[in-house]
Amino acid sequence: MRLAIDIGGTFTDIVLEDETNLLTKKVLTSSSEPEVAVIQGVVELLQENKINASDIKMIIHGTTLATNAVIEKKGAKTCFVTTEGFRDVLDIGYESRFDQYDILIEKTMSLVPRKHRYVIEERTDINGNIIKPINTQKFQSLVDIIKNEKFESIGIGFLHSYANSKNENELKEFLLKHLTDVEISISSDVCPEIREYERFTTTVVNSYIKPLISTYLKKLDTELRQKGFNCPLLLMTSGGTLTNVISACNNPVRLVESGPAGGAILATSIAEDLKLDKVISFDMGGTTAKITIIENQKAIKAREFEVDRKARFKKGSGLPLRIPVIEMVEIGAGGGSIARVNKLDQIITGPDSAGSNPGPACYSNGGNNPTITDADLVIGKIDPDKFAGGKINLSKEFAKNAITKNIGHKLNIKTETAALAISEIVDETMSNAARVHAVEQGHETSNRTLIGFGGAAPLHISRVAEKLRVKKIIIPTNASVGSAVGFLKAPVGYEVVKSLRMLLNKLNIEKVNNLLTLMRDEAKNIIQNKSENTDYIEERFAFMRYAGQGHEIKVPIENEILSNKDGNKIKETFEENYEKLYSRILPNADIEILTWSLSLSIIDEKSTEYLELDSYKKIKENSLTDFCNYESGEKIKIPNYERSKLNPGDFINGQCIITEDQTTIVVSNNFNTKVLSNNFLQMEHIDNE
Repeated sequence: MRLAIDIGGTFTDIVLEDETNLLTKKVLTSSSEPEVAVIQGVVELLQENKINASDIKMIIHGTTLATNAVIEKKGAKTCFVTTEGFRDVLDIGYESRFDQYDILIEKTMSLVPRKHRYVIEERTDINGNIIKPINTQKFQSLVDIIKNEKFESIGIGFLHSYANSKNENELKEFLLKHLTDVEISISSDVCPEIREYERFTTTVVNSYIKPLISTYLKKLDTELRQKGFNCPLLLMTSGGTLTNVISACNNPVRLVESGPAGGAILATSIAEDLKLDKVISFDMGGTTAKITIIENQKAIKAREFEVDRKARFKKGSGLPLRIPVIEMVEIGAGGGSIARVNKLDQIITGPDSAGSNPGPACYSNGGNNPTITDADLVIGKIDPDKFAGGKINLSKEFAKNAITKNIGHKLNIKTETAALAISEIVDETMSNAARVHAVEQGHETSNRTLIGFGGAAPLHISRVAEKLRVKKIIIPTNASVGSAVGFLKAPVGYEVVKSLRMLLNKLNIEKVNNLLTLMRDEAKNIIQNKSENTDYIEERFAFMRYAGQGHEIKVPIENEILSNKDGNKIKETFEENYEKLYSRILPNADIEILTWSLSLSIIDEKSTEYLELDSYKKIKENSLTDFCNYESGEKIKIPNYERSKLNPGDFINGQCIITEDQTTIVVSNNFNTKVLSNNFLQMEHIDNE
């Protein structure tokens, strides 16, 4: 048996996997002490099903704590030490504006203000040669400053330390001897890659969240063991693999997108089972919505993404993090997102959320702001007596009052109309985010299948699909806890990325092989002893460009020991990939390799057999429920079905609501619904032409 735990901004999802099925639980997140909700939910789930803690063989955990700490500025008091002359790199950034014509532009500020950045006399060149030894005379004065300022965490980032980490390690060792209660992160460990701005920001973020995350994980691990759990605790990384607690505590920056990564893995798994090559993964929870492009049954991966964007859809408006990550867009659009009227009398939603406390107005917990959940309740998308499996009783009256006071009265419209407007605005926001993300990746949306999960996604997915002109939708079983289910499908693995710059025509094979061997040993050391299976899946890539260019492309390389003969093969692969992207090559230009990546993973081979059904039969409605018509705003009656009573081969024609314990699927009148052989719901657009 395995447990998966996903801490979201509003709900904590828990999934228990046994030999035959999945058992699920949703509890409100305890934001101040997240481990409280985790322990509570886990204990309740085991007690309800009469399972002992000792029966659990593995616990897999993903969390938004790292992301929230950065966005909400609730990390540790941090200082940053760098090479003399480079104190202002964190402010200078790319020396560009993400919106050139916005005179009131607001840039994302560094998590470490300038007054908390300190410099050391030292210098290493691009090849790793130390041309100015580190000045140890300032070490003691630095220690005194750190003690007086009561810093909780230190980040160290020297120029070109990716090529030679000697100076960073020397300073780290000195500080560890004199500062026993301070966390230390060095850039050569966190992000040993070229480009100092990204390397410094990644190191700063790692330092900023390290005390919080390491304390939480150690506390959670201890409390789980006190409850009788003796199994490994693994953490989901942003890149879609699992790692151990020690690695997560040392490099918590790799957990920043751990929760959303689980959802992307679930969507990828579904795409593989159903043989879908073009997919949009749509994950909408209580706080955020996440959108991922799945191409040829694989999630697109990247080496960099931005956190804490000041402009919702604009690159360059956030802090760049240089870590392996599944490419996705995340916006503040969830069930708890707050709706308001702006100065132009427009309804806007998010990015701020009511969270779990006080929560939406309908929770009757003191919340006065109208949210997406309040609007969905008023429209008729949610049964107030069955929300969260009946554990949270919703007040339709409180929801109406909040919408009327904050939206209806200000715009002089009826409450139901205001609720429909809120729902339409958030649907448009999410569909626009999907369109922008797809275009940035060079894809369109209309030819794709939309896979929806998360507590709120099934409520909105048909309208989002209509706006994206998507013809097919998939809603899996246990959709409300989709990310946690995805954790159970993730491989135990780790990716190591290091910069080693050289020209391809001067390739130092011995140096490259030594580097790749060290990288493999590092990855193997992190993932070993986490599975009885010792067979690894290994992937290697070189990031290459023509000399003089600003950015690289990803080129696969052989997993074997390289020889001098492999230079030509690497060149051919590079030119093939380059031509695919840019429709040409530069035959006379030198080719440069900047960075190498190596990933190891252990995959538990579990194939899911999917059978296509030959025919479907239309079923009769269970009951009728009140619903606000999107076009007229008038109340109508639409069929209501219980998902637990649907069987493979069932067919539902047109508009309906399908309820289950932890979410509701709302189907618009432009879709028919099929129950597939694996009990997934497949909604297909009705062609009226």
